[in-house]
Amino acid sequence: MKIKTAVIGLGHVNRCLLAILSAKSDRLLRDHGISFDIKMIADSRGVAINADGFNPAELLLRKSAGATTADFVGFRDAVPVESLLGENGIDLIFEASPVDLRTGGPGLRVARAALQQGISVVLANKGPVVLALRELQALAERTGAGLKFSATVCGGLPVINIGRRDMIAGDILRIRGIFNATSNFILDEMATGVSYSDALAEAQRRGIAEANPSLDVDGWDTANKLIIIVNSLLDGDITLADVDVTGISDVSAEMIATEAERGNVIKLVASANRGRFDVAPRILPRTDFLSQCRGWEMGVELHTDIYGKNYYKLWEREPTPTAASMLRDAVHIFVGFQRPTSRSLVG
Repeated sequence: MKIKTAVIGLGHVNRCLLAILSAKSDRLLRDHGISFDIKMIADSRGVAINADGFNPAELLLRKSAGATTADFVGFRDAVPVESLLGENGIDLIFEASPVDLRTGGPGLRVARAALQQGISVVLANKGPVVLALRELQALAERTGAGLKFSATVCGGLPVINIGRRDMIAGDILRIRGIFNATSNFILDEMATGVSYSDALAEAQRRGIAEANPSLDVDGWDTANKLIIIVNSLLDGDITLADVDVTGISDVSAEMIATEAERGNVIKLVASANRGRFDVAPRILPRTDFLSQCRGWEMGVELHTDIYGKNYYKLWEREPTPTAASMLRDAVHIFVGFQRPTSRSLVG
């Protein structure tokens, strides 16, 4: 099966995806009988279309050297992506354009247009899922298109898949999690005696935090991920207005040190429990599962009625696991879940 593919957004996540598609093409064909024929690419400069297909390794090389879509054959200037999908026979969109949590931005427009035309969509972009999940799901159901978004929550950690696919006939009663690695890194730095401002500056120096880090440190990124989890796993329909959000800017190194003496740690925790949804710094016993999420780690705790208490944790510093989640979603759309014909163990 050759899947005609559009790659929307050529930032870090989709560049990692291109690297995976290049490195794993033989494996995908052998294990799942599919290949991805990249017919369309788009970035902030515009759209490029190649009927013969773009080579993912060449795309990655040229993008890494500073090229934009304007430098590729088939460049279309000032033409909306959504207007070009049908005429080029696209089967699948990998959407990882910049997140817009106010309007959904181009990502939401593309997702709507694609699903209306029966084109499957895999999202790493949280905006469309946070703002319009019910609408997008209804469109996908009406046209038979695939819609998956596991990469929008905790990168490579398959939280959405576990809850939606694996907990058959089960009810999730409570959710707790650490969903933002940037805040987690800052709190861990502060646990060594570093001030909040110095920890934030170090995160920015390392490229972990943005110049404007409010989305991470004020708890909004965590809150939006909680919204996605609640709406997709608990059949909720909540928005930011339903989530009490407190960030970490008022947490001091002295507070962390005081709690450490008592055998506790402070973590930015998201929680959904009995219809209450919140994100806030929480004092946790050092033995708590979430206390063990250090630095770049993220974790989630699912309390269920028949599957017990589930605990999952992931270390993810670079976007490769997030990109891998997009690939996983695409394979599930087109061939379903199946056990690969062989497994390799790399020592």
